[in-house]
Amino acid sequence: MARPRIVVIGSSNTDLTVVVERLPVPGETVMGEKLMRAGGGKGANQAVAAARAGADVAFVGKVGDDEFGRATLENLRREHINTQYVGIEEQSPSGVALIMVDKKGENSIAVAPGANSRLSPADVKAAEGAIRQAGLVLLQLEIPLETVEAAVATARGAGVPVLLNPAPAPPPGSLAGLLRGMDYLTPNMGEAARLLGAPAGESPESMARRLVQAGVRTVFLTVGADGVYICAGDECMRVSVPRVRVVDTVGAGDCFTGALSVALAEGMPLRTAASFAACAAALSVQAEGAQPSLPMRAAIDRMLKEHSGS
Repeated sequence: MARPRIVVIGSSNTDLTVVVERLPVPGETVMGEKLMRAGGGKGANQAVAAARAGADVAFVGKVGDDEFGRATLENLRREHINTQYVGIEEQSPSGVALIMVDKKGENSIAVAPGANSRLSPADVKAAEGAIRQAGLVLLQLEIPLETVEAAVATARGAGVPVLLNPAPAPPPGSLAGLLRGMDYLTPNMGEAARLLGAPAGESPESMARRLVQAGVRTVFLTVGADGVYICAGDECMRVSVPRVRVVDTVGAGDCFTGALSVALAEGMPLRTAASFAACAAALSVQAEGAQPSLPMRAAIDRMLKEHSGS
């Protein structure tokens, strides 16, 4: 099978991660064990996840003219990702994420977006040729919303499906226009609740159905160890996920979305695509770091075969 072409438009960061016994409460200082530096940012994470899962990926983003930016470009090229649409900003530093991960694998993250905030509709226009040749366009919300909107309009004009990972989630109602006609959406529970202004305790299936009612064609709502809820039209189903030992959840959602983009671009049925992406995410949480933990296609296929009982 030919490798699908995917264009990822989004953020890239350098992740600086400290492993701690537990996450601190406000005003508290905790001692960490070690500091790790690795490539990150939702856009770059998803681009690497898609490339390792079997796609030919082009990345549209911005980095600063600094050490972190040069390392980001080197990392992406090492993954055989097309970086010709990555701009270098001389006036803004590269994005940085400060991350704490506790012994249970839970995390707390703060991001200084830097050059990511300078990614513009003009940059999308410059990549229009690649978008028109893509099998799918993948987006997140760590870049300006006007740039996301321009990318969606360009992809729709070319008849290319769009997958939006609505993270970090904006205030309720702010994406109403963008959600109408969206091909695929991959929120987690917190993001879905924020998008909808959902009351506490609303079920995952109810939220997924409401997102479809808001105009999304297919919703993949991730609920951690409780699986993935898929809603398309009037039909909803839940897909289970493999049970694994969790080491670090940083980047797991990006891994799911990146792998899902490949499965969808390859034409897998929705249930199979969700299982494929869930297996990729299950593999990623068993290792430290966002991009370092992203699995290769062979490992995903093996886990999918085991998980499906084939």
